[in-house]
Amino acid sequence: MIKQAWAIGLMTLCLGTQVHAQAALGRNLIVNGDAESGMAGWTAFDGYDLFQSVDYGSNWVLPTQPGPTNRGTKMFAGLNARAAGYQLLDLGELSQQSLSYDLSGWLGGWTTQTDNAMLYVSFLDASSAEIGSAALGPVMPGDRNNATGLILVQSHGLLPTGTTSLMFSVSMERFNGGDNDGYADNLSFTLSAAPVPEAQSLAYALVGLGLVGGLLGQRRRG
Repeated sequence: MIKQAWAIGLMTLCLGTQVHAQAALGRNLIVNGDAESGMAGWTAFDGYDLFQSVDYGSNWVLPTQPGPTNRGTKMFAGLNARAAGYQLLDLGELSQQSLSYDLSGWLGGWTTQTDNAMLYVSFLDASSAEIGSAALGPVMPGDRNNATGLILVQSHGLLPTGTTSLMFSVSMERFNGGDNDGYADNLSFTLSAAPVPEAQSLAYALVGLGLVGGLLGQRRRG
């Protein structure tokens, strides 16, 4: 479902959508990823309900049930059968650098129900075409021992060359019961400069290239 929602959102992007954040290294680039500011920063995909910001409590996840230790008072929960929203980020001058990313979030659900949430990041080029992606979830009942709550999921990697903007998408889908019990909290995406090869490793690589060159020279002379 998240891919379908992304495709709809991409059409909206091409029509021009306000970017809600400024790119910078070392800080969370997902606006209001902890739901503490209600639904600020998030826009519903056309044809989908926007998920909701709810209080931790008896109707969702209790403050004592599994979840982030710094959970605050609110979390995201689904709405109706399918809910999906997104936000956009222009990398600006950072698009000229080699970058690595760290993606994390707390995702979960209700007891044995298979309602779930996903976090999806689209890496977009200058023409708004997706040239790569990263995803977290879904977290299923077995992943959380059939208990209500959220668990931490993480991913990291390198941004594809040519990435100029990002789309963060969250989707929640209901499979059981009357509520959409896909849950999410503390969503985070940070960028850092991609590591450069260590001097020693680079020296070994150059030595290796020299050996290969020598062997090729010997073959030519032979």
